[in-house]
This record gives sequence, C-alpha cells and structure tokens, in this order.
Amino acid sequence: MKASLGELERTVGLWPGVSLHPHRFGGREFRLGNAEIGHIHAFGSVDIPFTRAMRDALLSAGLAEEHRWIPNSGWVTFSLRGKKQLPHALWLMRLSYLRYELKQSANPQQLLEEETGRLGLSSQLASLLRQHVPRVRSA
Repeated sequence: MKASLGELERTVGLWPGVSLHPHRFGGREFRLGNAEIGHIHAFGSVDIPFTRAMRDALLSAGLAEEHRWIPNSGWVTFSLRGKKQLPHALWLMRLSYLRYELKQSANPQQLLEEETGRLGLSSQLASLLRQHVPRVRSA
C-alpha cells in the first residue's frame, strides 16, 4: 500500500499547478492554487472534495464512499489498499483537479471535451463538470 500511496503522490504532484503540503489531520494534501483537490492518509484513505451534486452522482454509481467524518458534505472517500485501486484513486483525484482547472483554463470547453474522453466520463459527470466552465459574456 505504501508504494501505491507514493505513486499517487508522485503522479498527482506532477499535474500542472499542483503543490503538495502536510495535511492538518496527517497525510499529504494536494492543492491547485489555494484550492484543495484532495488528500491522502498513511492508512490508505483518499479524501476528495466535490460539489454535493457530483458527490451524489459518484456515490449512486458506486464510484466512491461517503466521507466517514463529514458524510453530508461534498467530500468522498476512496480506500487505496494496493496497486489495483491506484487507477481509480487517480481518476477521482483528476475529477477534482479538473473542476478547478476548468475555472482557470484558457480554453475550458476544449479541456472539458478532452478530459471527458480521456477519463471516460458519463454524460451526467460531464454535465456536472460543465457547470465549472466560466460563462463567456457576449459584447
């Protein structure tokens, strides 16, 4: 499991704009700017913030678990027990990253289309992420 946590940390840490920090409850925290995109604990718990709607969609599809300490929030948990779960942990972390990256991207629509295909997002998850694409004001 430690190798999987290390690999998750290395991979997410290489994404553009991501910085790593100690987490206040132990473990490592990933941020994009000032926004936390998730954190990991030494025992293998991966905690990731989403909007309530996205959290509900992930839970109903069985793609994540309720956060054990704050179950009625947008936070989800995923248990990384070994290398087998690493791709899914990275997928969840990428969804959180994408939510914030869309807000600062020069071409958020293109980014969303590319990531929707790359991540194999359902139309429901793509639609929920589309809400984070800044609206362009017409002249």
